[in-house]
Amino acid sequence: MAIFGTKKSTPPAAVREVKDAAGKLSDVLLAPWLSEKALIGTEKGVYAFHVPMTANKHDVALAIKKTYGVTARKVTMVNLPGKKVAMRTRRGTGTRADRRKAYVHLKKGDTIQFA
Repeated sequence: MAIFGTKKSTPPAAVREVKDAAGKLSDVLLAPWLSEKALIGTEKGVYAFHVPMTANKHDVALAIKKTYGVTARKVTMVNLPGKKVAMRTRRGTGTRADRRKAYVHLKKGDTIQFA
């Protein structure tokens, strides 16, 4: 690989497992995303979660397996930009924080109980 090449090397699986065992997966799933659209998706086996901006699909799938004991068939990530909001101060406007959402598609017959 050249010094200024665009090809990135991925860490071996053993290194990834060591990072996961060190507690990184406990910070991946921040909270379940409980909206009307997300609750309709649970009937089809699709669950939504609020995840940090640094999380990737592989980390989310491992966290689902570790936390809930079910296997994810597919994980889809969505970045939500922060909204402009009116503030009742002299400044006038502000911006909400950016968010990231993960849709987890489970195998047929698997479910997750939140409560």
